[in-house]
Parts: sequence; C-alpha cells; structure tokens
Amino acid sequence: MKRVVIFLMLIHILLNGQGVKAASTISYKIEMLNWKEVNQILPKYTKFTVMDVETGRKFKVQRRAGSHHADVQPLTTKDTKVMKRIYGGKWSWKRRAIIVIHKDQWIAGSMHGMPHGAGALANSFPGHFCIHFYGSTTHRTNSMDLSHMLMVLKASGKLNQYLGKANPYEVINAYVAGLKQQDVQITSQASLQKINWKPILGNVESVRISRMELLPAEDLTEEISLDVPIQIDWFIKNRGGQSFRGDIHLVRFSPIDAWKVDSKDFLKENNLH
Repeated sequence: MKRVVIFLMLIHILLNGQGVKAASTISYKIEMLNWKEVNQILPKYTKFTVMDVETGRKFKVQRRAGSHHADVQPLTTKDTKVMKRIYGGKWSWKRRAIIVIHKDQWIAGSMHGMPHGAGALANSFPGHFCIHFYGSTTHRTNSMDLSHMLMVLKASGKLNQYLGKANPYEVINAYVAGLKQQDVQITSQASLQKINWKPILGNVESVRISRMELLPAEDLTEEISLDVPIQIDWFIKNRGGQSFRGDIHLVRFSPIDAWKVDSKDFLKENNLH
C-alpha cells in the first residue's frame, strides 16, 4: 500500500508540471512535444513504455508503422492483458491520456484501445492501435482529432490552461468531447457546477454535435453570459438514440475569466441528471 501511495503522489507531482529528479540526476518532466519531433525520437521498431494517466498502469509496446501518428502493438501477451485491463476488459475507441516513457523522456500522448489493421507480434493482440501526440493527425484529415488533443493536454497538465483561454465554442466542443470519451476531468473543468460525473458518463455510449450556431469570437470579448443554439445527437445506455435541440448556457465571472457550461440545466434538459 505504501508503494502505491508513493507512486500516485509521483504521478500527481508530474501532472502538475513539476520535475522529479532521480538518483541518477535525470530530471523527469512530462513534455508536450510536437509529432514531428516525436517521430524522430520514436522511429519505426522503437520499443517504449506506455503509462495510463488515470490508473497508473504501464505496458510495453513497439512502434510498427504510421506517418501521421504512431501505429503500435503491445510487446507481449502480458502487455496486451494490461492494456485490456486499462479499458475495463473491453476494447474501445475511447481516447485515454497517456505518458510515453522512452529512455530519459516522459512525453504526453493519447491512445485509443481498439485493435485494427495488421499485427506482426506474438502478443494475442489482433492488429495494432494508435498513439497520438501534439500535432498528430488521423489518416483522413490534416488536423488534430479534438479528443486526442484534449487527452494530450490532460497528460501534460495543460488542459486547464487551454480551457482558460478557449472561446465559448471551443469550450462546448471540449465539454461534449469529454462526455463522449467519458472523461471526468475534461467535463469537470469545463463545467460551472461540481457534478458527480461517473454515473452520468457511464450511461453515455456516444454523443456528437450535429449543428451549432456561431458568432465571431471577437464579438464576445466583453460578454459574460451566452446562450448557444445547438443540436446534439446522443446514444444513451438502455435508451438508444435521442436528440437535443436547444441552447447551451455559458457564463464567466468577468471578461478575463474562463467560460463554463451550465451543466445542471443542460443535463436536466437531456434527462441525464
């Protein structure tokens, strides 16, 4: 138990942007490196360790391919079992914040947990999975996947900084992405009220914004309250598909404060709270 407590304290310190100096005088600090740089640090066939931010569990992987992000595979069957345990025993496309550990570097990243495509290692993993870093893109787009970006920010300890400067529409997009990824930290930091998110997020199977009316962000610099017309499509456990057409209400306490979503009204109108 003592070792577990010490390990969790170490993670807490790291995620708040503080260096941790080992006996070898190597300073361990989580870096949010751009994909172009990571691509050089972790070339094809590099082996490294993945640590899940939420659970602290670690497993080893090997990069096998990928030009816009890293296509990787668990190194052994044991590593596959650890990865599956991180995802609650069921493979998923959900994004998770991770730290990639390679030699003396700790790099903020994001992974999903769904085997797909080809695999080449004897690891009981049917394919490969993807790890994204800051600036990584999917195969289909030239921009970062929002959920992966938020997880990279979370892993680097910069999520709150990003949301603190985000315009209302970026906050809404992050909030809905947090709901989709069932991530307590993202939804909590974008929410005006403290909410018990775990039972709510556990019922959200999928959610997406199908329409959102936008005003120029520069027109909102002095506003402290805003109603944003929006349409959201949900898939809720045991209820199936449903749609919400209405407003998301955002507030901030001054023009220099962060925008926050009024979660109580939003969840009530969607029968989620």
